[in-house]
Order: sequence, then C-alpha cells, then structure tokens
Amino acid sequence: MDNPNPKSQPELRLNKFLAERLGISRREADEAISAGKVTINDKKAVLGARINRENVDKNLKVCYNGKTVPFETVFLYLAFNKPIGYVCSRRAQGSAPTIYELIPKKYQHLKTVGRLDKDSSGLILLTNDGDFAFKMTHPKFRKNKVYEVELDRPLEPLHQQMIMDYGIALDDGPSRFKIIRDTSTGDATGGTPAARSRQASTVGEAVAAGPVERYIVILSEGRNRQIRRTFAALGYKVVKLHRTEFGPFKLTALKPGNYEVLDL
Repeated sequence: MDNPNPKSQPELRLNKFLAERLGISRREADEAISAGKVTINDKKAVLGARINRENVDKNLKVCYNGKTVPFETVFLYLAFNKPIGYVCSRRAQGSAPTIYELIPKKYQHLKTVGRLDKDSSGLILLTNDGDFAFKMTHPKFRKNKVYEVELDRPLEPLHQQMIMDYGIALDDGPSRFKIIRDTSTGDATGGTPAARSRQASTVGEAVAAGPVERYIVILSEGRNRQIRRTFAALGYKVVKLHRTEFGPFKLTALKPGNYEVLDL
C-alpha cells in the first residue's frame, strides 16, 4: 500500500486522491471528474489533473458534490467474519439483512472490499481507503483468495483436472482455479484454519484419502458467484462456501458476526 502520509507525497493524481479519501475506485473518481462533480478552487477539475501538496497551505480546496474533501484523513481497515444469510450491500435485499447491522455505527461508513453472496460466509474486508480496495480487487494484482467448499457429491477427478488445467466456459469467460481435497476436521465455517492453510500451500500435491466432497479452492479472480457457477456448469451444487483468506489476511479465530480492526 502506498504511504498514506500526505506530507511524503508532494504531488498526487486527483483520481488517486479522491479514491483514497472517498473510498471509491479510481475509475469511479474519473467518472465523477468527467461528470463535473469535482472542483479545484471552485473550478471544474479535468481528467489527469494533479494536486501539488506544496499548495495545501495556500488554501487549495478540492470539493466533491459541493463538499470539501479533506487532505488529512484517517484510514480504517476491518476484518469481518460474515455469517451465512447476510448480504454485503448497505440495503437489505428482501428478507436478507445486511452485514452493516452487525457492525458498530462508527464503522458503517466503510465499504466492503469485494463481496460474498448471501449464502456464503467468511472473511470480508472493509475500509475507507479506496486505493487499498483497488489494489486488493483489481485482477492485475492477483490477490489469492482461499475458500472451504463443500459439494453435494464427490468431485470427479476428470472434472477437477478440467477446472484446474483448462478452465470451465462461463458466460463471462473461462473460469479456472486450484482445488485440493480438504481432509481437515471440523465444520466448513470453523475447524482448524491453520491446518487448512498448510494444505492450501500444497496445491497440486496428492492428499490422503478423506471426505472427498470437501475441498480447498484458491483463485485470484473475483467474479460474481464464480465458484458456484463453475461447479454448477459441471452438475454440482455448492452446499457450503466459506472464505478463510484474502491476500495476506487470514480469518484465524474470528467468530461469525465479529470483527477486528487491522493495524496496517
């Protein structure tokens, strides 16, 4: 992550500055600039504009939708263990509640870094640092995500090879990820994370015989319901899906519905 100390960066792209302060992506920042929602000293900003921090003390003012964007800000990072049945949006979807109902009000302005669907559980990151979110989710940074997956029936070796070696054709492109059999004990939303992490580091190696309907899935993409759709294309149903790792962050012993503040 880039150094968040503004004094250490004399010049900064406007879209990066907005992303960091507003918790949005750089693309969203560029769209806001193009739409005329951003001003610098009361003049509409242009794409590619830069902010010279040496001018901060000379009353340089950046506004978004008429509100001043502060130069000094405190970035927050949360790790949250999402329970099954909750959605990652700010608004409830039908009868499904939102994860923000489980998070203290002082953190409810934070945005999720990617999402997990209602029927999935596990590690979710939240932050107000848009640049951090961008680097965690953009495909070019290839952040691995580790999931515990339980299928409705054992995965055929041929199908496992197809997914790992060739990928499965989906509407939004081929889907390819690593799979190993999970021989650890415990429920898919608990058990021994350390043991599963050690297994996840040996992808491709033979694993001792065990309950073959349980697997560790490792992928660096983040497409909508990708794991579920990939297995469904081969005739399998994902019974449980639980994320234990996201890049360098691990769920460890955090209980469902609980969170911890990360010190980055």
